[in-house]
Amino acid sequence: MITLGNHVWARSDLGPYLDRSDRVVRPGNVASGSPGRALAVRPAADGTPVAVVNVLGQLFLEAPVGPFEVIDRLVDEARAAAAVVVVDMHAEATSEKIALSRWLDGRVTAVVGTHTHVQTSDARVQPGGTAAITDAGMTGPHDSVIGVQADIVIGRLRTGMPARFVPAEAGVRLEGVVVDCDAATGLATAIEPLRVEA
Repeated sequence: MITLGNHVWARSDLGPYLDRSDRVVRPGNVASGSPGRALAVRPAADGTPVAVVNVLGQLFLEAPVGPFEVIDRLVDEARAAAAVVVVDMHAEATSEKIALSRWLDGRVTAVVGTHTHVQTSDARVQPGGTAAITDAGMTGPHDSVIGVQADIVIGRLRTGMPARFVPAEAGVRLEGVVVDCDAATGLATAIEPLRVEA
């Protein structure tokens, strides 16, 4: 499945596709009536149902609705459909991602932070059996500033002048995590950060 984040509405023509897709998950705390779904369930390679939930952080991203206001309902819906539940917490603040992972400990398989494009070194299985990492990292060109040609970002930061971002191309890596879990209980037994260089 594919989760989205704070740029979900950057392309106005995406709405109809989100309404049709059963594998793209948008944040569940955007305005009510928004196109798409905040929860999707698909089978893993072995047939085990996996539910994926997506929420957007409030701190610095100013989500219309706080993630803690919607997460319990979304997790209850997800658990009714699948024992294995993965939550993508797309947020800027590490504190908010950690707080959500602690709140959900024992109720979901994993809380995976996204958004900062920098893989963190805090992968862990919490006491209740929920795997967590503050940020899974970035799949893309690492010889860059979070995927953008460095000179463009540096110029923008030094001058304050707007500049069109151009994707970088060098140092491509795939980053993420591998989570082992019990398919019956949905609880995690291990989490390992993944980094594959092209």
